[in-house]
Amino acid sequence: MFKSIRLIRVNPWPIVRVRRMKHEEITRRIIKVFYDVYNELGRGFLESVYEQAMAIALREGGLAVTQQAPITVHFRGHLVGDFRADLLVEGAVIVELKAARAIDVAHQAQLMNYLRATEIEVGLLLNFGPKPRVQTVHLRQGKENKGHGSPRMNTDQETARDVSAVSRGGGACSSWFLLLIRVDPC
Repeated sequence: MFKSIRLIRVNPWPIVRVRRMKHEEITRRIIKVFYDVYNELGRGFLESVYEQAMAIALREGGLAVTQQAPITVHFRGHLVGDFRADLLVEGAVIVELKAARAIDVAHQAQLMNYLRATEIEVGLLLNFGPKPRVQTVHLRQGKENKGHGSPRMNTDQETARDVSAVSRGGGACSSWFLLLIRVDPC
């Protein structure tokens, strides 16, 4: 009947190439502290209360924290905006805290603008709402026109939308890449 039978072993676990994210260890520690603070305080407080609690817990965890870190926006050499990020951790991750029912597009835009105005590439949006929510934003900034004008943003291939804005000016556009990750508790 059969001339030969060949057994083929198929690996049920495909090889997945995992790319390490910039400042992954710091963001992991910040997210752990976020859930610790949420579990201890619960919801319903003002953002300022969560900011103080997060700063205390992060410092206790051995991380350097700057509260209300100043962010300035310049246009053609002139100061056009002055903002404050809730927390700047290790000088490498901007943490924006919210105490809202849900994370809104305006909250995401606020964090994106903070990243664009600085040379910082990693941001966390933490919501102390009815359900704790974490969004991690990795923004790789291009070399030309860093932090100036209206950059072109290309979302990661896994993200459904392509968001782009053309730079107004000499025709040179910055290159920006956005990876937005939503982390929900199990």
